[in-house]
Amino acid sequence: MTDSWATFGADLHIDPAGAAGLRAGLMNALREAVRTGRLTPGTRLPSSRTLAADLGIARNTVADAYAELVAEGWLTARQGSGTRVAQRAEPRRPAATAPRSRPVRRRPAYSLMPGSPDLSTFPRADWLKAA
Repeated sequence: MTDSWATFGADLHIDPAGAAGLRAGLMNALREAVRTGRLTPGTRLPSSRTLAADLGIARNTVADAYAELVAEGWLTARQGSGTRVAQRAEPRRPAATAPRSRPVRRRPAYSLMPGSPDLSTFPRADWLKAA
């Protein structure tokens, strides 16, 4: 097959099998490949037809997995440009600081308790004039 996913430069070697089903297994395998760095940001993924044929699963399964990963921000897809690994921000590492003391509890600006209206905002003078 000359139009194989291997020509895209992506060495997937994923196993979509899982207890939750093929689509969930494929999504987990792709997420893990991105997390571990096997799929770097900007890497073009094979088309859903090609990947489905290589894995021996239905094209709709691959297309649905790609669509959900795009919605989650793991992948980007543009018509005619293919599906690529998204540029994801590196998770922030907490700065090494001294342990904090107890947080200061402030009184809320507004009381959102049901059944207890803020009577100070009622236009009493205007109401008395109207009555």
